[in-house]
Amino acid sequence: MTENVQAIGVDFHCHLDLYPDIEAAIARTEAARIYTLTVTTTPKAWARNHELTRHTRFVRAALGLHPQLVAERAGELLLWERLLSETRYVGEVGLDAGPRFYKSLDAQEHVFRGVLERCAEAGGKILTVHSVRSVPAVLDMIERYLPQDRGAVVLHWFSGSKSEARRAAALGCYFSVNADMTRSDRGRAVVTELPIDRILTETDGPFTQIDGRPSEPTDVRTTVAAIADVRNLPVEAVTKLVISNLRSLLA
Repeated sequence: MTENVQAIGVDFHCHLDLYPDIEAAIARTEAARIYTLTVTTTPKAWARNHELTRHTRFVRAALGLHPQLVAERAGELLLWERLLSETRYVGEVGLDAGPRFYKSLDAQEHVFRGVLERCAEAGGKILTVHSVRSVPAVLDMIERYLPQDRGAVVLHWFSGSKSEARRAAALGCYFSVNADMTRSDRGRAVVTELPIDRILTETDGPFTQIDGRPSEPTDVRTTVAAIADVRNLPVEAVTKLVISNLRSLLA
C-alpha cells in the first residue's frame, strides 16, 4: 500500500459502476482519498471499470461474477478466467442461498469453486466474498480450494454466527463492515465479536442509503462511527485500525 499511505478511509466493497455517472463517482472518491474497491457483478463489466481505474491512486477495480446472476451468466466463467491476469482483486463472488437464488446454488458452487481454484493457481489475489445464508458452505470451499498462502478473502457484509466468525478468522479471512450491519441487535452482536485486527469498512453503495440517498465511499465515516460505538472505541482509533488492517491485507 505504499502508494496509498495517505488514504484517510477505506471502502472495500462498493459498486461505483452502478451510479449514474461512474467517472464522477470515481473522481469524488479520489478527491476524498478513500481507498475503494469497486466491484463488478459480471466479467463483461470489467473492461470499462478497468479502464477507468488503471491510473487512479485510491480506486481499484475487482473482477466479479455475482452469485445472484449465476443462473443467467454461469457461462461467463470462461471470460472471467481469461481476464483474471489483469487484476489483483476479485469480486463480487461467492454464494447466495436466499429464497430468490437457492435454485441456482449448485451452479453457484460450480462457479465459486472455479473462481477459488483459478485464484489459488494464480496466487496473490484478494477476494471480496458474498455469503448470504451460506457462510458454512463458503468457508468449507475457501478452506478446500484457496490455501491461505495462495490468496486472501474479505467476507463482505458478514452475517454468520460467532462461531463462524471465529472459524473465518482462523482461515485468515477479513470482514468488511457497513453501517447497515450495526442497525440490528444481531448485526451489532456480530460486529462486537469480529477480531478487531481483521475489520475493514465498506458501504456496498448504492445498495445502502444514508440520509435518503445512495451511500458513497465518502460515507464510510458513518460506518467508522458505528463500529466505534459498537466496540466502545474512539472514532479516531477505529479509523487508524482500519487503515492498518488494509495495509496488512495488501501486504
